[in-house]
Formats: sequence, structure tokens, C-alpha cells
Amino acid sequence: MVTAPDRVRQIFESLPADAVEEISIDSEVRELATAYVAANILGPKMENDALHVAAATAARADMILSWNFRHMVNFDRILKFNGVNMLNGYSQISIHSPLELANDDENQNI
Repeated sequence: MVTAPDRVRQIFESLPADAVEEISIDSEVRELATAYVAANILGPKMENDALHVAAATAARADMILSWNFRHMVNFDRILKFNGVNMLNGYSQISIHSPLELANDDENQNI
């Protein structure tokens, strides 16, 4: 099991309980993650990232927020994840950086 860096865990732990939902890694999630790897979106060593996207997709999450720019918040990969999702009867999922959702009122007039 891979653990998040301390800073990320602290942010997660500070969230209100009703803002967090635990998603089980069941056979449905594993099959979708396997489909991502089979489509060469991610390599076998990136199974945790594939499971993350598959779990959020299967749970019908609105979006994934991630700092993982290499394997998840990546325009080409997002298109491919969503292509596999559509082929397998799932909705598309949005994957964004937390910076994209930051409320930066100082730059509203730019």
C-alpha cells in the first residue's frame, strides 16, 4: 500500500467527515483498472493510479482532484481514461489539479 505524503494526509484528515466517502476496491473497480492498463494508458506498475481512477469512475464521482500530473492530471491520459470508460458503459470523469479549483479573487479581472 502506498501512502500519501504527510502534507496531503494532513489536508485529507482536516476534511469534514461528510466530505469523505470510502470506496471499496471490488471486482468491478479492478476490471476497469485492468482495462486502463490493457489500453496502455498506464503501465502495470501504476496499478494504484489505475485503481484510483477506476474507483472514482465506478462510484460515479463528479471529479478527481490530484497533484499527480504525470499519471492522472494529464490531458492525453484523461481523454484515454474517458474513452475506456465510455467503451465500458461508464460516464466520463473530470480529473483536475486542486489549483484549477482554487478561488483566486485577485485575478478575476485578468
